[in-house]
Amino acid sequence: MSELISYHLEDGIATLTLSNGKVNAISPDVIAAFNAALDQAVTDRAVVIITGQPGILSGGYDLKVMTAGPKEAVALVTAGSTLARRLLSHPFPVIVACPGHAVAKGAFLLLSADYRIGVDGPFSIGLNEVQIGMTMHHAGIELARDRLSNSALHRSVINGEMFNPQSAVAAGFLDLVVSAEELQGAALAAARQLKKINMTAHKNTKLKVRKALLETLDNAIIQDQEHMG
Repeated sequence: MSELISYHLEDGIATLTLSNGKVNAISPDVIAAFNAALDQAVTDRAVVIITGQPGILSGGYDLKVMTAGPKEAVALVTAGSTLARRLLSHPFPVIVACPGHAVAKGAFLLLSADYRIGVDGPFSIGLNEVQIGMTMHHAGIELARDRLSNSALHRSVINGEMFNPQSAVAAGFLDLVVSAEELQGAALAAARQLKKINMTAHKNTKLKVRKALLETLDNAIIQDQEHMG
């Protein structure tokens, strides 16, 4: 599929593996590869597993792009928020198998999926935008508001608190924590279980449950373009 996002289809399960440098930075090319892979997964009618490299899902947006200028930053954030919206409304189940750190946009990938599995260990999961001098964008706030516990929302978004994998479950970033050796097996087991559900019912119910969130995100993406631009 791409050097940035590899695509492996087996038994109705499509595994998308992110590979972009040490921190798996989310760049415009990565997002384009993501969208192409998701297009293929729809064609294949596959349950999706998104994963990264050992020790990291993603450290967030590509800072070279974010600091290149306002136009580049707005375009990347818009594309990233639109990707989150697409994942939230994807017609087939989406699992994230998080092999370690998930920071900023990496954590937002967790918040955009149907089921999230992390690995135990000294890993940081969360939204560090205010730590690095970035005011949180509207789309990010709304996504966090919907998926995190109320306490974790304020600690995460406003304070920039980072969570270890165990506390990330309570916060709402993860659903399950396993050992690193168990991650692939646990993700495949979850995917096989989700393959058994009725996909039309899954899609229609997902869109009902997330109707308000998807509409809010649409408005937030427009607000971010106006505010950041």
